[in-house]
Amino acid sequence: MLDETVFRSDDVPAAERFDYWAELLGRTHAPMELRSDHADDFRACQRVVDLGAVTVWSATYLPLVFRRTPKLIRQSDPEAYHLALVVRGTGAGVWAHRETEYQPYDLFLNSSSLPADVHSSGAPVTTVALELPKTMVSLPRDVTRRIVGVPVSGREGMGALLARFLTHITDDTTSYQPADGPRLGAVLADLTAALFAHLLEAGDCLPPETHRQTLILRIQAFIREHLHDPQLTPAAIAAAHHISTSYLHRLFRDEDATVAAWVRRLRLEAAHRELTDPALQAVPIHAIATRWGFPRATDFSRAYRAAYGTTPREQRHQALRSQE
Repeated sequence: MLDETVFRSDDVPAAERFDYWAELLGRTHAPMELRSDHADDFRACQRVVDLGAVTVWSATYLPLVFRRTPKLIRQSDPEAYHLALVVRGTGAGVWAHRETEYQPYDLFLNSSSLPADVHSSGAPVTTVALELPKTMVSLPRDVTRRIVGVPVSGREGMGALLARFLTHITDDTTSYQPADGPRLGAVLADLTAALFAHLLEAGDCLPPETHRQTLILRIQAFIREHLHDPQLTPAAIAAAHHISTSYLHRLFRDEDATVAAWVRRLRLEAAHRELTDPALQAVPIHAIATRWGFPRATDFSRAYRAAYGTTPREQRHQALRSQE
């Protein structure tokens, strides 16, 4: 079962429910001002599921107004993207650059760094949401504004893919192991990046920098999807996106690593997750290395030590000892 935390308003004295709900949302999302006509007898429940760097939750609550003000942002900004699927009820979001209304099975896209007023209505409201660090889907600030508040249907296309995956995870967590959490979080990050790229490509008259960032998002999602492929070279990546290898290298010039280094890092992270997973302790280290693009044991050991300061074998022994 995945690691999760459950809140029910009935577990708290009536006079404390609304303030406790505001405190809970501040921990799972970001500090907000809340208003509700039902504050004196507030009813809500929420199940928060830990997926490593990504958090997902399902929540049912009475109508609210959420305010994220510039002052609150200055005080605390987790630098995160927030996506919520409206399952029941309706809502509206108001930002400096956009106003959007939401119906059931619309996706609500927000940023913890932007002031917003969000109104929910219905009795009760039900949402399924995810929170992920911006570092997992890097976008320039001006591009972020183009995505936040854009109406997205959860019934078709990229929105439906993300919505189905999100609801499937939150419907039943009992079929997963705790070690599955970071893997599921990585999949959600990839789906979010793909949705953002889709929205940016659908925009009219986007500036060249936006097209460039969209292409980078597509390439990064492609790399994550094909990490197992031993032929995942810069030339193959460039060919798959109909660009030259030299242009691919220019695209990554402003990123935190070269194309080859970015691929190597992701492969090492994937191998690290499997080496420290108790459920995979019987899988030979060389099999894990080969699966993640390191067919030569010496190359894998050298790269792993450079990244983590220890050998793959020592890492596995440490992980097993911590489970005892």
